[in-house]
Amino acid sequence: MEISLEGKVALVTGAGPNIGSGIALALSKYGAKVAVNDVSKESIDAAIARIERNGGEAMAAPGDVTDEETVKGYVSSVLGKWGKIDILVNNAALLGGRGVLDETEEGFRRAVLVSAMGTFLNTKWVGRSMAERGVKGSIVCISSSNGWNGSAGVCAYAFHKGGVNNFVRAAAMDLAPYGIRVNSFTPTAPNPDNPELLAQWAREGRTPFGLRPGATGGLGAPEGTDEPWRKPARFEGPRNPMVPMGTTGTPTDIGHAVAWLCSDYARLISGIDLVVDGGARAKNFAYVPAGPDSIAGPLPLIVLDETPPFEG
Repeated sequence: MEISLEGKVALVTGAGPNIGSGIALALSKYGAKVAVNDVSKESIDAAIARIERNGGEAMAAPGDVTDEETVKGYVSSVLGKWGKIDILVNNAALLGGRGVLDETEEGFRRAVLVSAMGTFLNTKWVGRSMAERGVKGSIVCISSSNGWNGSAGVCAYAFHKGGVNNFVRAAAMDLAPYGIRVNSFTPTAPNPDNPELLAQWAREGRTPFGLRPGATGGLGAPEGTDEPWRKPARFEGPRNPMVPMGTTGTPTDIGHAVAWLCSDYARLISGIDLVVDGGARAKNFAYVPAGPDSIAGPLPLIVLDETPPFEG
């Protein structure tokens, strides 16, 4: 089976240098033309450059996903250039945040707004464009393991990712009469593999997961609190291999799976959540299947980015 997205047009929101860029690149490598959305011009430029140096075709679709007129504007721009949109990937979200004892009203509101309104507005206007043109398209909303299970220090993120999961089921029912499929995709803490991002983090002295030097306590940890009763937000000490396959994978793994979900081979798949997490969600919380030295790991990664490693 050879997956092909030749002749298809995709729009990816929140195409930052990690998951969004990885998905955009994958859709391009499988043959789609890709419109790249973000509020950051730097992120858009980097994602487009990555696609183009790997032989693909891309365009910018800048703007705030929470503003309806902005969304209508960049959707119109994509339609004006390429005539249709076959694929929408709703990836825009604010990562991280704080725990329920520390999150601010504004932080919670903004995080939920970006995910909720961004997912809704893009689905609405891209869905309308598909229905109007008779495009039997695919819409994928990126969820998270935090949308299905509890994790300390990210209450707003967990709230809006949980909302994404049921929005998908409702939207799948609304759009099924038009032959438009809507699904969610759940990764869990992927290991970054964008050469540019890894080089930037190395120059800044960050860890492979992007933590700055001296960062402790996990996402949302209290900083400088003088409340003696406080406990740390999340345990960050040594741990057994939490993932049965020994790795959470990379944005490239996510890209392969999303590309397949958007292909014609998945024509009857709608209203579901596709999980790519190395078996993490399936695992009994109290046990790991084997010790670190006994986990064989998955097959080698099928690489999409042919860029040599950057200095640093």
